[in-house]
Amino acid sequence: MKILLLEDEYSLRKSVKELLEDCSYAVYDFANGKEAYETILNSSFDLLILDVNVPELNGFELLEKLNKKGVIVPTIFMTSLTEIDNLERAYEGGCCDYIKKPFDLNELRLRVATALRTSVIQTGCTLVPLKCGYVYDSKNFKLIKNDDEVQLSKTEKMILELFIKNKNQVVTPEMITQYVWEDYVDPANVRVQINNLRKKLDKDLIVNIRGLGYRLDV
Repeated sequence: MKILLLEDEYSLRKSVKELLEDCSYAVYDFANGKEAYETILNSSFDLLILDVNVPELNGFELLEKLNKKGVIVPTIFMTSLTEIDNLERAYEGGCCDYIKKPFDLNELRLRVATALRTSVIQTGCTLVPLKCGYVYDSKNFKLIKNDDEVQLSKTEKMILELFIKNKNQVVTPEMITQYVWEDYVDPANVRVQINNLRKKLDKDLIVNIRGLGYRLDV
């Protein structure tokens, strides 16, 4: 998942960025509203987290300009503004949440997860977040990292699909054989296909369970 963070207070921006990256999100952070706006127009994001009082273009104005351009992205405002007029402007502008400073970072983490989950349901996409920043799009059978598709063969995609269906559980070579080939295949071929898949991924995504098989930890 790709998140844009707009916050001009350096220490808070750094803390929020580290929190979200620890949750395997790809975070692009900005202190300037105009720079953030131009980046959004030239890229795609799953979520925006916007402070209001930032240089050149404030958070409210940024979201309103995006609306006029027809660019709709789930948005969370995080701000010290507590007046009801500001809250009303934020929701009328189309934000999905509004968190008042100061806040606990774990509260933000929960709100981010909820906003992304709600967005996935509303758009009809089926996205499975994995470790190491990967996301699997089961609707289009694509593995994505940092907005780029990982190129996999048909067999590798089928093996990955099996791992995702059995995430956090051991997948045996026999299960892979039955799912992919539906018949006997040389065990050496299974190992070759698994090794080919693992070479294309971060080493910690699929782990080897000695004597049993493999496991995809989510």
